[in-house]
Amino acid sequence: MKKRDLLTPIGITLGFIMIMLAILSKDDSGGTASFMDISSIFIVIGGLIASLLINFKWEQIKLVGKIFRKAFYQNGQQLPNLIKILIRLSEKARREGLLALETELDDIEDPFLRKGIMLAVDGIEHDVIHDIMDAEITALEERHYKGREIIVKSGEYAPSWGMIGTLVGLVLMLRNLQDPSSLGPNMAVALLTTLYGTVLANLVFLPIANKLENKTEEEIFYKQIIIEGIIGIQSGQNPRILEEKLSAFLSREMKTTFEETREQIAFDEENTNEA
Repeated sequence: MKKRDLLTPIGITLGFIMIMLAILSKDDSGGTASFMDISSIFIVIGGLIASLLINFKWEQIKLVGKIFRKAFYQNGQQLPNLIKILIRLSEKARREGLLALETELDDIEDPFLRKGIMLAVDGIEHDVIHDIMDAEITALEERHYKGREIIVKSGEYAPSWGMIGTLVGLVLMLRNLQDPSSLGPNMAVALLTTLYGTVLANLVFLPIANKLENKTEEEIFYKQIIIEGIIGIQSGQNPRILEEKLSAFLSREMKTTFEETREQIAFDEENTNEA
């Protein structure tokens, strides 16, 4: 189950608030109207869209909204819970055989884990299982890269279009040198496009692209643990040895939580048996 990642909207909002506070603290008029220019917005946003249309296929551009939304949600994948599931499956396979895991398939939500269990139940050799699941991870990484690339390119193009808008404004300003009083205001408007492009790149596009990359790395790491667990189950590895092997992937804090949970489960089972 996915959870909202509040850090993304909080970070973006905080960034804009800091910019507004900086503007208000230096603006003697106490307003922000001097930092708004429609033509500058058109140049940056319009130019950015034009570049993306040239650079990408329409099928990729249609997915921009969906890709952006991923940065505002967490995967909800918990490594300790995953390891507990793998250990439980390992114990059942050791007691009742691999075929007994077929009854567990309906209760497994993760499609990647379900696929691995199905391959193990079907009697596929562990090296073949490894190759099949590795290929799926490679495909996932490639899909995520292509989806993330459009956000990365937006971060690259936005400042460039901001500079183009500034150059256009400077040309128009230099054509009116006979009116010195207009130089200051015209220069300010010319620089606004650079401001817009830089803010969009460094506060929105590039941070979101980096967050998406981090999420992809976390998902790949999660799937690699699944592969190790499936191979251990398929090869009939002792559940305790498999537990030690998989727990090595956990951080110190996660390992402490995992061990406490295991002790609680063992305690509950002991009390149940006594009753």
